[in-house]
Amino acid sequence: MKQFLVLSLVAVLFNACSGTKAVTDNNLGKQEKQQGYQLLFNGRNMDGWHTYQNKPADSWSVKDGALYCKGSSTDKSDRRADLITIDQFENFDLSVDWKISPKGNSGIMYMVTEEYPTAYLSGPEYQIIDDKNFPEHLEDWQKTGANYAMNAAPLAKPNPVGQWNHTRIVVNNGHVEHWLNGTKVVDYQLWTDEWKQHKESGKWKDAPGYGASKKGHIALQDHGSEAWFKNIKIKIL
Repeated sequence: MKQFLVLSLVAVLFNACSGTKAVTDNNLGKQEKQQGYQLLFNGRNMDGWHTYQNKPADSWSVKDGALYCKGSSTDKSDRRADLITIDQFENFDLSVDWKISPKGNSGIMYMVTEEYPTAYLSGPEYQIIDDKNFPEHLEDWQKTGANYAMNAAPLAKPNPVGQWNHTRIVVNNGHVEHWLNGTKVVDYQLWTDEWKQHKESGKWKDAPGYGASKKGHIALQDHGSEAWFKNIKIKIL
């Protein structure tokens, strides 16, 4: 025990003397700044965000340093909408920390445009869901980490519900990667003949705007479940 305390004290003194500083939530570290990352959420308010099509909604707030979507069980209002960035992005490396409630369902969409009734009719979705306890049967393409209704993520291993997960989405000239907790779980190429065939034979066959834009908003889905998002950072590629 004494040896442990001594080592801990040495580590604290070393960090103090070397000037190193732990990166707190919703802040950029020195290396991230050097790499060109920028914050999309400041941890205090929803500056830089608005609801999809500016629809009136009461479901989003900032809670304990996270963008919080309240569940429908505690919300008697129909004033709900996805939350999207004001800025649009084309080629980028996005990272987000998130967690959901039991039986929860949400998602992170990208390259979203606002001319359709809902965000998911335009932008691909990184699926977030309680794989183990969701009350309905889930296909593989509906599980966490998947490119929803397009590409399954069989290697995805989300942390237990209520714990934070780390997601990374990379889009570079149509090449897309989904990462979950440090593991790449989806890799696909937009707009190829194979992608078009997959789109036309599945859920999106009657959604002409799906994946059509090469640039768009980042969107956090309001699916009626409690969900939390923080440390939302992006690097333009």
